[in-house]
Amino acid sequence: MTISNRFFPLQVTMSNSIKLLPDSLANKIAAGEVIQRPASVVKELLENSVDSEANSIKLIIGESGKSLIQVIDNGKGMSEADVRMSIERHATSKITQTEDLFKIQTLGFRGEALASMAAVSHLQIKSRPDRRDVGTDLIVEGSKVKSQDICAMEVGTTISVKHLFFNVPARRKFLKSDAVEMRHIIDEFERVALVNPDIEFKLYHNDQELFNLPQTKQRQRIVGILGKSYQEKLVPVEEETDLVKVHGFIGKPKWAKKSRGEQFFFVNGRFFKSPYFHSAILQAFEGLIAHRHHPAYFIYFEVDPESIDVNIHPTKTEIKFEDERSVFAILRSTIKRSIGQYHVAPSLDFDKGTTFDIAPPPKGTEIPKPGVMINTEYNPFESQKQTAQKEWERGSSFQRDNVQGWEKLYEGLDQSLEKEEETPSTLELENDEDQTVVRQIGLKYILVQSQEGIFLLHQYRAHVRLLFEEFEEAMTSEMSASQQQLFPVTLEYSKKEAALFSGFLAPLNRMGFEIEPFGESAFIVRAVPAACPEISIEEVMGGFLDDLKGDKPTDPDKLTDSVVKSLARQSAIKSGKELQAQEMLSLFRSLMRCKNPQYDLSGRPTFMLMNAGMLDKMFG
Repeated sequence: MTISNRFFPLQVTMSNSIKLLPDSLANKIAAGEVIQRPASVVKELLENSVDSEANSIKLIIGESGKSLIQVIDNGKGMSEADVRMSIERHATSKITQTEDLFKIQTLGFRGEALASMAAVSHLQIKSRPDRRDVGTDLIVEGSKVKSQDICAMEVGTTISVKHLFFNVPARRKFLKSDAVEMRHIIDEFERVALVNPDIEFKLYHNDQELFNLPQTKQRQRIVGILGKSYQEKLVPVEEETDLVKVHGFIGKPKWAKKSRGEQFFFVNGRFFKSPYFHSAILQAFEGLIAHRHHPAYFIYFEVDPESIDVNIHPTKTEIKFEDERSVFAILRSTIKRSIGQYHVAPSLDFDKGTTFDIAPPPKGTEIPKPGVMINTEYNPFESQKQTAQKEWERGSSFQRDNVQGWEKLYEGLDQSLEKEEETPSTLELENDEDQTVVRQIGLKYILVQSQEGIFLLHQYRAHVRLLFEEFEEAMTSEMSASQQQLFPVTLEYSKKEAALFSGFLAPLNRMGFEIEPFGESAFIVRAVPAACPEISIEEVMGGFLDDLKGDKPTDPDKLTDSVVKSLARQSAIKSGKELQAQEMLSLFRSLMRCKNPQYDLSGRPTFMLMNAGMLDKMFG
């Protein structure tokens, strides 16, 4: 059959190719955007519990969310009809008309979360409202309703997601390791818990309690999640204008880290990411933190819901502000004011002169009254010559009582002057074969002169290469040399960092460390490798964790290699440290004995060699 059109003829056949997708397949496609990993399920379920006005939420995880994700709350609950309707696509109680999209005040509003979960998992919903004596138990497997019964339960809702992606093996195959997926789950848990301090949160993983956060204030909630050490790191921030209200906390500059992970923005109770506002905070900290370091911050915005758009990204972590420039300026000035108000930045006092701190005398000490000396023979009308003549005649001022033994004052003076002429950064060692001279240049490079020519070493890269090979050899040997600490060092981390750090204890102890757990989220260091006995344990381990916060390799060999490389980079001598001549010479000779002395771990050169021929070419 042919249908004529004045623009072009349209040929229609009886076999149509466009078909309506079944609901089960459509839900699987939607789940690809909404449910990306177990952490996505946690985010949606926790936000629904918050919207239900619950004041107690419990999250139970099994095998990093691959076998079980369960959220239990004491919210308003759902009726029997609402439970059945909740798994349908685009079914929600949060919005009713188009205008509601421009003033969203709830976390979940799309009506796709439960339908997507039901399509790719075994879903069980148990809910009971306050006005009913019994609840509803609904079981769904792969978008198919298996049963719906009544049950006895407390007021609230319990949602269990089991065997995630059981019918989508490709998605399950590309999930990361249990440790990585669990870190993503904890991230989502922290984001919801940080913005709701008035709600009690609990987190269990494989029957082990990870978090138990009671109802508290904002500052205590941050400390409860990130560790007790944050009690002294936080500086309050607060500003209220007609456009936006800003409050929260920032971390002190000295606690800034290379890695990002302790930066949180919230608007109207919703977490979001914003590189634009992040740059505002970096500008406020300009000159106070090192390059490529990021301060910790917990910033909460309260704005008119109609002035923001939250529906621009499937994960709802990107938010568009109506007047971003003004919010940017307000945020930057607020952070700067808090830094100055709480004396976070070092201040300069130009009125203070050169003073000496004198200790007060002991209590009860009698201080004598100062006396006044008067020269009764002083005559201002006498000439200086006459006064000098009188003093000479009297001989009181120029009389020498004892001048014996004055030669002893000058004994050894020649030897001390010769020692002072020697430069401490230069060392000349005469061997049977050659003479070696070393010197430090700009606290960054080491100049070594020998019969082969002039070696110019990069002290940090050279030490990284040396430590890497020493640590690598220690990993393969049964016994590695350790330097015992006179006073053991205690390391305190957040529970997420402690879980990550505990996974590296075995390789660290094989490298020469002696580290053991010390409480729930603390560790005690009793010894360090003999190759680096003077390291700052807190700084080295902090940088070590920052390096390995990404996806941890599952292969044991790759894991060991990552640990060794990271520890070598963190323990090496940094640029800017002054070295003694003997230390520089020892570093040079040890580097020359390495398997691959010419390059560091990134393939960059560790030294340059210039002989007489190269110097002749340089000077023409």
